[in-house]
Amino acid sequence: MHLHDLTIKKYHEGLLNKDFKALEMTQEFFDYIKKEDKKINAYLSLSEKTALEQAEQADLKITKEENVGMLAGVPLAIKDIILVEGLPATAASKILENYVASYDATVIKKLKNAGAVLLGKTNMDEFAMGSSTENSAFKATKNPHDLTRVPGGSSGGSAAAVAANMAVAALGTDTGGSIRQPAAFCGVVGFKPTYGAVSRFGTMAMASSLDQIGPFAKTVEDAAILFKEISGQDKLDSTSADIKYGDEILNPKLEDIKKLTVGIPEEYFVEGMDKEVSKAVDSAIKSIESLGIKTKKISLPHTKYALSDYYIIMPAEVSANLERFDGIRYGTREKSKNLIELYKKNRSAGFGDEAKRRIILGTFVLSSGYYDAYYAKAQKVRSLIKKDFIEAFEKVDVILTPVTPTTAFKIGEKVDDPLSMYLSDIFTIPANLAGLPAISIPVSGITGLPIGFQLMGKPWREVDILGIGQYYQRI
Repeated sequence: MHLHDLTIKKYHEGLLNKDFKALEMTQEFFDYIKKEDKKINAYLSLSEKTALEQAEQADLKITKEENVGMLAGVPLAIKDIILVEGLPATAASKILENYVASYDATVIKKLKNAGAVLLGKTNMDEFAMGSSTENSAFKATKNPHDLTRVPGGSSGGSAAAVAANMAVAALGTDTGGSIRQPAAFCGVVGFKPTYGAVSRFGTMAMASSLDQIGPFAKTVEDAAILFKEISGQDKLDSTSADIKYGDEILNPKLEDIKKLTVGIPEEYFVEGMDKEVSKAVDSAIKSIESLGIKTKKISLPHTKYALSDYYIIMPAEVSANLERFDGIRYGTREKSKNLIELYKKNRSAGFGDEAKRRIILGTFVLSSGYYDAYYAKAQKVRSLIKKDFIEAFEKVDVILTPVTPTTAFKIGEKVDDPLSMYLSDIFTIPANLAGLPAISIPVSGITGLPIGFQLMGKPWREVDILGIGQYYQRI
């Protein structure tokens, strides 16, 4: 079986049928990564020795005919903001260049318990700040579909690794679209669960009220498998909720899917969107209607404020979360005359331009005299955006939109224009502000650069968007 044919489900079936062993497939993945990743730069570090041991354990269980789960022996990639004990965790920043994690994030514990094989850590925008994976302190990741273009961000390394068949699936984080936007650019599935559905313990915080961990996969079914394994309440994360997801997210029934109504918000189909994106999303709507699902036009009037709102709330939380990094223990320690100068020099040398930009902006909006004018007002607008969704979900079950206004842009094209870069998340940000589950699914039958469409669901109703997604991919 070729690496490009592998999904989690096919891999699992191949192991059980003894078509191959996890050990030989894992070695094949490493051989392929060492050859292929020289041009793509998806990985920051590899964990070959440990991964081969994990694969051997999976093979041993299968030989002994023990029960193994769907993820046993499956090679996965992990975004470098999620801690894996004994592996580097740099968040693609110079300030954490020498940091090696001393414990596992909760999602990693769950993956290890499931017998997954962890290939290594993927590249990203520094501390998850960016939409192109060009803001990494170490290297820029390239889009496997066109090496002159970006893979999206901030989880671009994870998206590229899956798209280039250098992992069966991967984990990323999504604060304003950082899973869904690179998934759309790279032609894979990217899923952001409801805020609180997955523990964030052991993940470096960027903006704590917005961050969420989720999967990248080749199919919606694979995303559902991975999500079911990592979801659930965690006493180490007070924002995680006690919601249990049953097998219906893996095996949705068509009769249940046909009962759903999909809302099409007029505010998401705006001038300035690429014609090919608009055409592709229209074709996805027609395919979904062909399943017997009703569609209905709706309005989300406060959507136009989401981008501005996000770029006040997110930097404010960034400035608080990144305060802890001083460069004293990790990263480049600068020469200085006293402690204050040491902090200043370390942070100046340790953080990249985008991180500095957001720290400064966040500190400003939280400062005396500006807190009420900016941050407090932004929280009120966030409530209005949430209210729009609550009212819309009284009429419809799921909302369908584009993921991005354009296809993947050229490397370097927007690097000197932060505002233009921020606009690439215009359709994904509202789901984070409202804490909703949302998924990016590649539009079928597209020639040229990949395009994704987005499904947003009611809180804790991942089953609806995963169900529609699975049936869409079957047809």
